[in-house]
Amino acid sequence: MDVSQAQHVKRPPFPPTLALLSGILAVSTGAIFVRLADEAPPLVVAAYRVGIASALLAPLAWWRARHELRALGRRDYALAVLAGFFLALHFATWVTSLYYTSVASSVVLVNTNPLWVGLLAPVVSKDRITRLMAAGIVMSVVGGVIIGLGDLAISGQALWGDILAVMGSISAAFYILLGRNVRRQVSLLAYVMVCYGSAALFLWAIVLATGQPITGYGSSTYAVFLGMALIPQIIGHSSYNWALEWVSASMVAVGLLGEPIGSTILAYILFGERLTWAKVVGGGFILAGIYLTARGEAASTSGAPEALEPAG
Repeated sequence: MDVSQAQHVKRPPFPPTLALLSGILAVSTGAIFVRLADEAPPLVVAAYRVGIASALLAPLAWWRARHELRALGRRDYALAVLAGFFLALHFATWVTSLYYTSVASSVVLVNTNPLWVGLLAPVVSKDRITRLMAAGIVMSVVGGVIIGLGDLAISGQALWGDILAVMGSISAAFYILLGRNVRRQVSLLAYVMVCYGSAALFLWAIVLATGQPITGYGSSTYAVFLGMALIPQIIGHSSYNWALEWVSASMVAVGLLGEPIGSTILAYILFGERLTWAKVVGGGFILAGIYLTARGEAASTSGAPEALEPAG
């Protein structure tokens, strides 16, 4: 019995759409937590996020997955560690972007990772880009240009924040592609333990090497660090990864589009952050581009002959 047949026989304990919804709600708080921890440098914020998450997961991993972790081959360990490196780079660039540009711009741009996955997949996994996926990529680039021009009119710092957010998105794409390879052989708990743990080591090594302060913050900031580890990292990321067992990656990618909406609403309520026409129009192009790309990927994996036509 192949994987698809097994998934039809085995039923999830609860609807995967509920997991996706909880993941969207949880991850949407990430940008808000970063803003609330503004007394700490961005790399310190990112290091505490994955560091605390790894520490909280370690006892569970030792209880449930220690035999699997001991039996992992060198290739799986290497790919999981490399995925952790790109996860660390993702957090470092994305968190830093929030100090230069708006929550709306940063979250929308960093969530273009399905587009970069589509561009990198032909090289990494030998998948072909369909015409629909290519159209989505073009739309996202147009949206990014619109947001960039709008923020350039505000300040050069805002444009730098947009660039950092895009770098965070590309890093996330590598993290996702590497994770797909590892997750074929490794359980969720074992994978995230190695991946999150290595990401924490990379980030803490940078923080310590650059001499950034890791103590001396207020109690509210440490509470924010804990909240980031629990809500957007463990609950949010784990919800998405759990749902991947039951629904396609395309459906999860489309579900991720709810994050910019949630973050923007929270930023408006908590910070009074207003939206400019460039953010609205550019964000609309990017979200539409991600949607088209996800649709193209879904059509390609369904095996429809017209969907398998190459882009050019």
